[in-house]
Amino acid sequence: MQRAALFSGGDAQMAAGDLGELLVPYMPTIRVPKSGDRVYKTECAFSYDSPDSEGGLYVCMNTFLGFGREHIERHYRKTGQCVYLHLKRHMIEKVPGASGGALPKRRNAKLFLDLETNSDLNSDDFEYEDEAKLVIFPDHLEISLPNIEELPALVTIACDAFLSAKSPYRKQDPDSWEEELQASKHAKTLVQLDNGVRIPPSGWKCSKCDLRENLWLNLTDGSVLCGKWFFDGSGGNGHAMEHYKETGYPLAVKLGTITPDGADVYSFDEEEPVLDPHIAKHLAHFGIDMLQMQVMENGLRDNDIKPRVSEWEVIQEAGVKLKPMYGPGYTGMKNLGNSCYLSAVMQAIFSIPEFQRAYVGNLSRIFDYSPLDPTQDFNTQMAKLGHGLLSGQYSKPPMKSELIEQVMKEEHKPQHNGISPRMFKAFISKDHPEFSSNRQQDAQEFFLHLINLVERNPVGSENPSDVFRFLVEERTQCCQSRKVRYTQRVDYIMQLPVAMEAATNKDELIAYELKRREAEAARRPPPELVRAKIPFSACLQAFSEPSNVEDFWSSALQAKSAGVKTSRFASFPEYLVVQIKKFTFGLDWIPKKLDVSVDMPDFLDISHLRARGLQPGEEELPDIAPPIIIPDDPKDFAEPLVIPPFGEVAASGEAVFGAVGLDNQPPEETVAIIISMGFQRNLAIQALKATNNNLERALEWIFSHPELEEESEPALDIVDMENNANANILAETGSEGPRIKDGSGRYELFGFISHMGTSTMSGHYVCHLKKEGRWVIYNDLRVCASERPPKDLGYIYFYHRIPS
Repeated sequence: MQRAALFSGGDAQMAAGDLGELLVPYMPTIRVPKSGDRVYKTECAFSYDSPDSEGGLYVCMNTFLGFGREHIERHYRKTGQCVYLHLKRHMIEKVPGASGGALPKRRNAKLFLDLETNSDLNSDDFEYEDEAKLVIFPDHLEISLPNIEELPALVTIACDAFLSAKSPYRKQDPDSWEEELQASKHAKTLVQLDNGVRIPPSGWKCSKCDLRENLWLNLTDGSVLCGKWFFDGSGGNGHAMEHYKETGYPLAVKLGTITPDGADVYSFDEEEPVLDPHIAKHLAHFGIDMLQMQVMENGLRDNDIKPRVSEWEVIQEAGVKLKPMYGPGYTGMKNLGNSCYLSAVMQAIFSIPEFQRAYVGNLSRIFDYSPLDPTQDFNTQMAKLGHGLLSGQYSKPPMKSELIEQVMKEEHKPQHNGISPRMFKAFISKDHPEFSSNRQQDAQEFFLHLINLVERNPVGSENPSDVFRFLVEERTQCCQSRKVRYTQRVDYIMQLPVAMEAATNKDELIAYELKRREAEAARRPPPELVRAKIPFSACLQAFSEPSNVEDFWSSALQAKSAGVKTSRFASFPEYLVVQIKKFTFGLDWIPKKLDVSVDMPDFLDISHLRARGLQPGEEELPDIAPPIIIPDDPKDFAEPLVIPPFGEVAASGEAVFGAVGLDNQPPEETVAIIISMGFQRNLAIQALKATNNNLERALEWIFSHPELEEESEPALDIVDMENNANANILAETGSEGPRIKDGSGRYELFGFISHMGTSTMSGHYVCHLKKEGRWVIYNDLRVCASERPPKDLGYIYFYHRIPS
C-alpha cells in the first residue's frame, strides 16, 4: 500500500517503507506527551489561528506548542524543530439530494479534534471533517494520517497521544484552575414536555420536601427539586437525583444562577456540570426570559422588572436594534465562563494609543525575542491579544451573498469572528486564587492586577502603564495640636464615594422602598424600580472632604489623638481612571451593590484638587515613630489592629502597591511595628494595604514575597518626598522617584465599564468605548454601534487629558 507524500512544489509517490526512513533522522526530536503535559492543539501561541482557520494549525512534535501558518516558520528558525502535526477542520456545505434532502459533498466525514467552536456541528446545511497530517520542515513534506502500517511505532503512538490530548487549560492543581465545562450530549436533542408548567420568578420550593435552597429545575418536565446533601449539613435531600433515576430526564439548571450570561447546568447522566448551548430556549419553554433575570437581595432571581428599567437591559441596550461593527478595533472576545470582567478591561486598555504602540507596534520584535515557550511570556501574550483585537483579522463582515442567504433562510454560514482569550487568561491569572477560577471577579481589582504585571514586565524604553500613574498628596492633621504631616504615594485609580445623602429623588426612593417591602412581605412581584439619582458634583465633593483617621497617633503629643486626612493630586495622569464605589457590605457582611445613577460628565475638570503642599503658618508634626508595644499575650497578634471602615472593599492582595484608592492609608503605629522588625517603610505599607491592615497577615505577605524586599523597585515605592506638588515631575525609574506624566487636570470621557448584578461575585460586565466619534458597545463577542450609551450606570470610567 502506498501513501502520497505531498511537497510544496508538487506531488510524489513514496513506498510504504520510505515513510519510515524519511522520519528516522527526526526520531530523537519526536516526543510522546505524558500525563500532565500541555498540548496546545487548539490555538496558536502568537495569534488566534486554530484548526478552524484557513491555514490550520501546526503543532510541534517536540515542544507541543501550536502555530498558525504565519508563525510556523519563526518557530522552525528559532528551534530547528522540523516535525509538526498539521490539524485542519474543514466546513463542508451539504448539497441537495434527489429527494430534496441534504447530502454531503464528501463521504466518511470525521470529527476527532476536541476544539472550541461557536458553530452547531450538527447543522442541517453544513458538516465538518477533521484532517491531520505530519509536515516536515523546511521542505514542507506532508504525510497524511492515519498511516499506522507505514509509520514507525513511536510516531504512531505520538500522533495518537497528540490527537487524544485534553485541553491544556484543564485543572492541574485543585486550588489554581477550574475544570472546563463541556457541552452536554443531551443539549441539542433534549425533549421538553408540553405540560403547561411555568416557573414563577421567586418563591420556589422543592415539590417533595418544601426546601427553599439548593433548588434545581429539571429542563424536561419543569420539576423543581432539591439538590444533594453535603457533608457540612447544607444542601438538600437529593430529590432532584431521585427524580432523574425515576424518569431518566437528564438535565437540570440551578435556580438562582440564571443571568443573561448563562446558568449552572448539571447532567445527571454524564455526572458532571455541563454547558447547554440552548439554555435560553430551554428556559423559555417554562416561561423564563434569561435577558431579564437579575439577582434579588435574598439570592433569588427576578424577571418582573419592567422593560428598559433593569440595569441588565439598559446597560446592554436591550430592545434596540444595534448595528454590528467589524474591522480593526471592533473584535469581540468569547466569554469563557464569567470572564467578561477580563474582556471589558482589555478592550478599554487596547483602545489607548500608548498600549497599542508598546505591544502591537513592537509585535515582530516581541515575538522574535520571546522565550522558547511564548505561552508563558507576559509581553508575548499582551502583543498577541492586542493584535487580535486591533488587526481586524478576526472581525470580518459576512459576504454579500451570505447576507442574502441569511435573509432568505433566516440563518447563515457559521462565522468564526472574535477571539477566545483562553491562553491569555491562563497565563495572566496563574497563581492567583481568584482570577484563575471561573468565578466572576471585580473588574477594578483585575485592572490593578494587570497594571502590576505591566510594571514588572517592561517592554521598550517607555512603560505604557505610566499613563495611569499619579502621585497623591495626603495631608494628615492632629486635631489637638493642629500640626500636619504631608506624604506622597503612587496610585492608579481615583475612587469616588457614592453620596447617597445627596440623591435628588429622595421622596420617590422612600415611596419605592415602602412598596418593595410590602410586596416582599406579601410575596408579590416588586414594584417598578426607582433608582437613586446622584449628582456627580456631590461624589466629587465627598471625595475632597476630610476623613477621620482611626487610631491616629500624634507625634506632637506622643499619644493617640483625633486626626483628619485629606487627599489631593500631586500630579495629574495622562489617563484618569475613575471608579464609582458602588460595592459595599450589608449588615450581614454580604457584598452588595448600590444601584444608582450618577450623571457622569463628558468633560471633567479636577484642577481644583491640585495639591498645594505645606502652607504658610502650618507647622509639621515631628518625625517621631510611635513606641513599640509588644502584647503580653502573643495570641493578640492574630487580631487585626485596625478594622476597615464599614462599607470599604479592600483590593486584591495582588493589586499593584496594594492600592485601593486615595483614602486608605495604613495606621502609622502598625507601619512602625513592621519597620521595627527591619523592613522598609514602603514594603510595610504595601503589605498592610494588600492584607486590609491585618498585622499578622501583612507579615506573612512579606515573607511570601521576598523578591519585593530584594528588588526594592522604585516604581513600587510609596514615597515620602519633599513637597513639590506644583512642580512638573517627570522622574524616570531610579532614586528620583516614580515615573509620572503630570499636566492639566482637564479630561474628556472616552470609555466606561458597566456591571450588572448585585455584587462583584456575580453578574456581567460590558464596555462602551468612543471610537471614530461614536460610541461602541463591547459585550463579549458582540460589538455593535451604541444607540443609548448608559453613561450614568457605569462602574469604571476612562478619561483622557485634554491638551492645554
